[in-house]
Amino acid sequence: MIDPKVLRDDPDRVRSAQAKRGLSADVVDRALAADAARRTAIADFEAKRAEQKQLGKLIPQAQGEEKQELLGRTKTLAADVKAAEAAQTAAEAEWQGALLSIPNLAAEESPAGGEDDFVLLETVGTPREFDFEPRDHIELGRMLGAIDLDRGAKVSGSRFYFLTGVGAELELALINLAMEQAREAGFTQVIAPSLVKPRAMDGTGFLGQAADDVYRIEGQDMYLVGTSEVPMAAYHSDEILDGASLPLRYAAFSPCFRKEAGSHGKDTKGIIRVHWFDKVEMFVYTTPEDAEAEHQRLLGWEKQFLDKLELAYRVIDVAAGDLGLSAQRKFDCEAWIPTQGKYRELTSTSNCTEFQTRRLDTRARHAGEVKPVATLNGTLCAMTRTIVAILETHQQADGSVRVPKALQPWLQGREFLKPIAP
Repeated sequence: MIDPKVLRDDPDRVRSAQAKRGLSADVVDRALAADAARRTAIADFEAKRAEQKQLGKLIPQAQGEEKQELLGRTKTLAADVKAAEAAQTAAEAEWQGALLSIPNLAAEESPAGGEDDFVLLETVGTPREFDFEPRDHIELGRMLGAIDLDRGAKVSGSRFYFLTGVGAELELALINLAMEQAREAGFTQVIAPSLVKPRAMDGTGFLGQAADDVYRIEGQDMYLVGTSEVPMAAYHSDEILDGASLPLRYAAFSPCFRKEAGSHGKDTKGIIRVHWFDKVEMFVYTTPEDAEAEHQRLLGWEKQFLDKLELAYRVIDVAAGDLGLSAQRKFDCEAWIPTQGKYRELTSTSNCTEFQTRRLDTRARHAGEVKPVATLNGTLCAMTRTIVAILETHQQADGSVRVPKALQPWLQGREFLKPIAP
């Protein structure tokens, strides 16, 4: 959640941030009113509780009618104290609810507007031109024996698939390449759980505006994660970290599950938009002062990985209205998909500042002083879309696919993936 001090001291900054996201500022007024009501309720409860304690001291010293009068007042006051305590609890809940509903304040550098209002920061490489009619990843996947969509739909339904043969090998190669790069960059490798408790999901902001896209396990109060950002953000919840150990960098592998709510009719074919995919995610705990520089480092590692795959891509600064609840700023790397004739998101990296750690109570001790911690996340490799980009970009006229040099060691040195079907 945002820093309550910012809300109290500079509410216009919060209103401006809401407007930048295209959201109503009414929640700011509601939060301020709830804060005032909460403070009043606390003062009322404490005053009545103090009066109750004072009466408690007088009763043993009183006699006769005076004592009976004091006992009567005590009984009435006890009911008042109980009511004041209930009012304080309700006011606190209203305050917390209003505060938690306010997204992270978008960075000044983030462009205002929605999905189409991003700012292009950089274009890397040139989209490939073909001297033959390129095939899409669906046809290439069939020819290579790499992607089985029909049996995926038969077994699990729409937006599911099997990776088979070289398709499965390609995913494993990508995982190994991503983990190797992460390890060499100083990341601790992690295999993260895909089922989490509600606090982990809520603490990362995924039960807010993204709640409709989350799978809940009925009867168990557990959630399937849409990204390993969720378990990694909760990994150090309720802890005070050693400030000297920061930054803590993790590269976490996990399956990811998304309902793809609101995507009806979009990318219904193939494996670009699916309900399940595997991903290697970078996650970092650092100081708020170094978060912006770490954000640039995460973007650099994402670009390095895409360069290894020899893909053409662009980097965009995502507009405030397209940011997640927790993100202050986000950069996307979008790879060129030849048969679609456009760039599609492959990776994204977000600076979440202290938003998640305030919810999850993660702090760090520096020279005896406990201070807030910032979190950042960045996709290193989301398997399905990366496989799409590789197959379509590096395809040959005969349906074979050239293997980028960096991946060859993980594919037994093969330079080409060759068709097994016409």
